[in-house]
Amino acid sequence: MSTLLLITSSPTSVHAWHALGLAQALHSNKQAFRVFFYQDGVAVANALQWMPDDQRKLTSEWQKLAIHLPVCVSAALARGITDQENAQRHNIQQHNLADGFELVGLGELADAVQTSHRLIQF
Repeated sequence: MSTLLLITSSPTSVHAWHALGLAQALHSNKQAFRVFFYQDGVAVANALQWMPDDQRKLTSEWQKLAIHLPVCVSAALARGITDQENAQRHNIQQHNLADGFELVGLGELADAVQTSHRLIQF
């Protein structure tokens, strides 16, 4: 059974950390799952976020999983997050998409919903 984790909560929310915990559990148990970052959840892909050294970094924790990390391009651009390609296309001075994350369209979310057995939103 495959699971889709739809992450819409801000990285400062406890819900975003619960999503990571479930992803880590699914990954360690070798269970099929996909993730999709949408709405305020896209902020996890901002490479310019700063966290104190004594706090875990949600972005880094997702990167450690070494899985496909799709981020809604429209939601990301609306929140000031972009990759190099979209920065050039939209005349934005610099890009700040964290390594390992990829800007994608909502078609990828539609595909994930269609092919998953269950969807859990955080």
